Amino acid sequence: MDDEYTEQDTTERDRPGRGRLLLGGTLATVLLAAVGGTVGWVLADPGTPDTGANPAAGPGPASPSAAPTTVPPTTARATTPPPPAATKGGLTVPRLVGLDFEKARDELHDRKLGWRLVFGTGSGRTVVRTVPAQDTSVRPGTTVRVEVSGPAPEVEVPDLVGEDCSDAADELGDVGLFPRYPTGNRGEVTAQVPAADATAHWNDAVAISCGDGPTPTAEATPTG
Repeated sequence: MDDEYTEQDTTERDRPGRGRLLLGGTLATVLLAAVGGTVGWVLADPGTPDTGANPAAGPGPASPSAAPTTVPPTTARATTPPPPAATKGGLTVPRLVGLDFEKARDELHDRKLGWRLVFGTGSGRTVVRTVPAQDTSVRPGTTVRVEVSGPAPEVEVPDLVGEDCSDAADELGDVGLFPRYPTGNRGEVTAQVPAADATAHWNDAVAISCGDGPTPTAEATPTG
């Protein structure tokens, strides 16, 4: 009996210790599960954005998209101002030096410029100088002095009688002669000095009588 009592007693005394062990293991398991759940919730908290930055390393470099846009200052472009135009339309004296003087006269006529031929004592028909000089800005109608190397050549006086006075003046100009109007410049030409087919020189004047005026005389006809 003593042996049975002793085994039973031992069993009964061991039971509370085993219960405490089971209870402690269960509490430990529950505690670990609670802690693990809490840590998992914290790690998975959607309210805290993951920036990928290390807090201990300080703020990282700014994003390129966040950098302020800098607009470079406008640089003034250097320009060369055009030369001032002295006349409307940029009319200039054409380059006549070296040309035959008749060609030079035609160039001036095309540009609506006047001309005054001044013949020299040398030889040839070429232009040696103009006043104003070539490429000079001038106004329409300006008379250009054209200096020619040689003397004035001979020309034949056209027949002007019976023509309108203004037409006769144009015909004289075409051959290098100039009209004089001792009786006015309206009406038909009734007489002329020098007479038709006479010999004259460039820049000579021809006196023409227009209308019913008196007939011009040779003394009244200057030559140049």
